[in-house]
Amino acid sequence: MCGITGWVDFDRDLTRERDLLRAMTETMACRGPDDAGVWAGTHAGIGHRRLAVIDIEGGAQPMKAERDGRVVAVLTYSGEVYNYRELREELKARGHRFHTASDTEVVLAAYLEWGENCADRLNGMFAFGVWDVERQELVLVRDRLGVKPLYYCPTPAGVLFGSEPKALLANPLVRRGMDIDGLREVLTFTRIPGRTVYQGMLEVLPGQVVKVGRNGLTSRRYWRLEARPHTDDLETTVETVRGLLEDIVERQLVSDVPLCVLLSGGLDSSVLTALAARKLGARGELVRSFAVDFVGQGEDFTADDMRGTLDAPFVAEVARHVGSEHTDIELDAARLADPSVRRAVLNSRDVPIGLSDMDASLYLLFKAISAHSTVAISGESADELFGGYIWFHDPNVINAPVFPWAAYGSMDHTALFDLGLLQKLDLQNYLAERYHEALAEVPRLEGETGLERRMREVSHLHLSRFLQLMLDRKDRTSMACGLEVRVPFCDHRLVEYVFNVPWAMKTHDGREKSLLRAATADLLPRSVLDRRKSPYPSTQNPAYDQAANEELGRVLADPNSPLYPLLNQEKARLRADGRGPGGRMERNLLDNTLQMNTWLDSYGITLDV
Repeated sequence: MCGITGWVDFDRDLTRERDLLRAMTETMACRGPDDAGVWAGTHAGIGHRRLAVIDIEGGAQPMKAERDGRVVAVLTYSGEVYNYRELREELKARGHRFHTASDTEVVLAAYLEWGENCADRLNGMFAFGVWDVERQELVLVRDRLGVKPLYYCPTPAGVLFGSEPKALLANPLVRRGMDIDGLREVLTFTRIPGRTVYQGMLEVLPGQVVKVGRNGLTSRRYWRLEARPHTDDLETTVETVRGLLEDIVERQLVSDVPLCVLLSGGLDSSVLTALAARKLGARGELVRSFAVDFVGQGEDFTADDMRGTLDAPFVAEVARHVGSEHTDIELDAARLADPSVRRAVLNSRDVPIGLSDMDASLYLLFKAISAHSTVAISGESADELFGGYIWFHDPNVINAPVFPWAAYGSMDHTALFDLGLLQKLDLQNYLAERYHEALAEVPRLEGETGLERRMREVSHLHLSRFLQLMLDRKDRTSMACGLEVRVPFCDHRLVEYVFNVPWAMKTHDGREKSLLRAATADLLPRSVLDRRKSPYPSTQNPAYDQAANEELGRVLADPNSPLYPLLNQEKARLRADGRGPGGRMERNLLDNTLQMNTWLDSYGITLDV
């Protein structure tokens, strides 16, 4: 797991730009604290920061392939390919020789053997760039679900690319600007695939190959979800899901550094913890698990329609049940609201879009875990795949002609902003356009009607839009702490299979995630199997909201604050005085507003609205 970057320019000699290449690379030191490297050719420069996970000694990058003493290709790669051992054997049979035990060298050899089509053969989470010296062409590849990020910015004579926007922003060719659509994206928590909030900066789509040569830029999707008839009965479907999970977890436990599991006491993380415990137990090893909790949460907690139970009792029960070596990471409200933590979260994300204290707590959790483990396994994406979110089961939300997560929240994203600005933004029509664009991408199954047709739409909306927000949050927050987080539920084989399972089968017992529960019923305590879905925890300590209100007051007291002219002064002052509406959604709104002010200031963003 690493940070990658590079620069292709057909009008200049990049061997003279090593210092700038190093500067781009060093912006991602947190992603790769173990090693760094830069390679420069006449028209291409490649940078890499490494977090060593497999083959500590032999996987240094950028990695070069040579033929007859000449460099023919240079690779910068981030991620993990879980079938690299099988691919190595296949490539050996085709005449390739290997000098390391790393998956990096397998990816490079796979490119030499199959070109850009090598992506079809990789199972894992990955983003990489290959400079093909002989073809004078850059090939950028991103994994199927978009677990690993990859950004690029076309220039008049080539392209810049990197794992994070900050790597591109380090190059003066990139303008630090945000246009009106970028602001709309920030205010609506709605992303346009392939776009970023930065003018001129794009993102390689999940399952996409982008090529850049002297004749310009081309792209193609090598993978996308397809609608296929599901012919397995319930028993076979349950067995297939279980078999896939067994194989996936087995593959994703491969590591040459300490590994752990993130445990919340919910179904998804508990399943992975139990499977990991069995696999590691067969080797005579214990699984390590970590959970987050908050000081005073037991006293502060009030159940609501999103969170009906505390995590802690279920976490403890699962840890006892599977025999994990467990650690609770306890956080207090003052630490969550600490401006330095909020700034660290923003710097990790590069955009002022987030989930308030849940981002801060995730960052602090990852930071604490990284002192003990380099790799963590997470249950991310099980809700999107198996239908776990509460709004999947609310007919009013499901039938609303908007993104389901937006319909359920019914939050006014813009309550603090100037009325004239909001009229110009016309966010209602913007959201409607984004929704209909997403709906048009849904693959259709002939003859599918009614609820089954609609739930295929809802599932695809989550996998193509909502999941991208969650995966980006997970990757950027964890890598800012030098922690690799793996996501077994994003294995494309599982996603392809479950996506096409009928909704009636996914909810065969009348509950959320029926299929996952049935496939793993023998692994967990009854209490966990019966527990209702509870999202990632959030502090209920009022001290957190008070600290945020005070920070808004400081923004309003400074007319030079970047956000000051964009705010509705009357409503913002009510909120700062603690007299505005409260609740989870309002907290998100306020925190994102504060993050936008910091971002505009510290990133030097020019707002073109």
